[in-house]
Formats: sequence, C-alpha cells, structure tokens
Amino acid sequence: MELAEIRTYPIKSGKGIPRLSAKVLPWGLEGDRRWGVVDPMGELIWVGEHPRLLSVSAVETPEGGLHLSAKDMGELKVPPAAGDTISLSCSTLDRAVLAHADAHEWFTRLLGKPARLVWLDEPERRTLAAHTGGLWDGPLHLVSRSSLRRLDDWIAEGAMERQEPPPHPLDVARFRPNLIVEGAEPFAEDAWTSVRIGEIDCRVSMLCDRCAATIWDPITQERGKEPLRTLAKHRRWDGNTWFGVRLVPTNLGELRVGDEVQPG
Repeated sequence: MELAEIRTYPIKSGKGIPRLSAKVLPWGLEGDRRWGVVDPMGELIWVGEHPRLLSVSAVETPEGGLHLSAKDMGELKVPPAAGDTISLSCSTLDRAVLAHADAHEWFTRLLGKPARLVWLDEPERRTLAAHTGGLWDGPLHLVSRSSLRRLDDWIAEGAMERQEPPPHPLDVARFRPNLIVEGAEPFAEDAWTSVRIGEIDCRVSMLCDRCAATIWDPITQERGKEPLRTLAKHRRWDGNTWFGVRLVPTNLGELRVGDEVQPG
C-alpha cells in the first residue's frame, strides 16, 4: 500500500494543489487551509451554499500572499495579510487576520454577498480536539482509491436499477482529501486505529462524515444527488454518511508520494 497523491488547499473550499511532498506540522500539512472566506460577522461561508468557492484557484506567493483566479473573475495578487483581526464564529478558532481589501471585494463579487478573506496567523491557536485541527477541519484527511472505486460501482449499480445512463466516475476532489492511498481493500481504513505513512505516524481520530458539499461537482459546480444518495444506502449509521478518515500526526517530518502506508 502506498501514498498515491498529496493535496493541499491554500483556501478552505478552494481548489486543491497536488504535491509531490509536503511537510507535516502539528496542525496538518504546511500551507493547508491557512486562508478562509467568512462573512462580515466572522461566520464561515459554506461551500454547500456557495459552490462558486470550488472554482477558486489559489497559489501561495513567495512573499506569503496569494495569487487568485477563477472563471469570469480575472486574477488578483493578494499581499501577505497584515490587517486587523476579525473574531470568528468557529468552535475551533477565535480570530484571524483580515486580508487586503481588494481580496474582500474580489470574493464579494464572486459570491454575490459580502465576504472577507482571512488568514490564520497562528495555527497553534487551533483547538486540536479528536476530530478537529486544519483550518476548521481535521489535521489530515485520508481517502482510499479502492474505496472510491467501490463507491463508483455502487453508484453505477443504482443507476442501472433506475434505468438511468451510466454515470461518470466521481472526482475524488469532491471529498477534499489531503492524502490518497492505493492498494488497500475497499473501506479497510474503517478499521484502522493508527497508520504510518513514510516516516509519519498518525492516530486515526474518527471516520469522516460527509456533508452536502460533496453533491456539487468540483469542476462544473453543478448540483447532483451523488455521492450522498448512494452513501446513505451503503454507508449510513449513527445518523451520518461516512467516507474517509481523519488523522492526527504524532510526529513531524515530510510526506512524499510513493511512501509506504502501514496501518495499525
């Protein structure tokens, strides 16, 4: 079993960036979800209600800012955040630093509602509870390619039963993983309590419950019924649907594509 892909997300709910390697820090991968988009009251703007966030590409600049782009929006270079702080309505984080006003205007136009781009200046302030970490997420999120293929098979079987055209395989980006593994049995990760990936040891904090954000196609931003319809049939218990696992690293180092994965 090996680590097939690594992805980071400079902005929460924005597009992911494939990496050949990534440093592991106590709060997650370096550069992962240090930025987020909130409303003027500090409430996180949820991608399930504003899927255009999925269209945003963000690349970190050497100076510590961002280069933003999105369809029909043009590009914007955002300098390092050095503004005032804003209080956040978030259970794991109390405040963040406001980005440049140009970024607020850019996201307001994108979403059609007042928005603010914020930067997490001190990641160590995050509350690392059993299932939190990252910027409002678990420190590391892992999914298995074989589990995704099994889910695709279930979706295709359901479409056949309903006499619908065969669907395209799901893009793994719907699930926004940091780590994608190859070589496990489908849903073997459900039973893991720990996992060693390369030189990094992690404990499995919980399975990952899936929300309605996954029903939006990350490429077209079109809304559908999958994967939640099929997950609700095959992967529903305790009132939620489940896919993937959340990990908490117990040591620091670097992950590399091709690293061996050894579950515990």
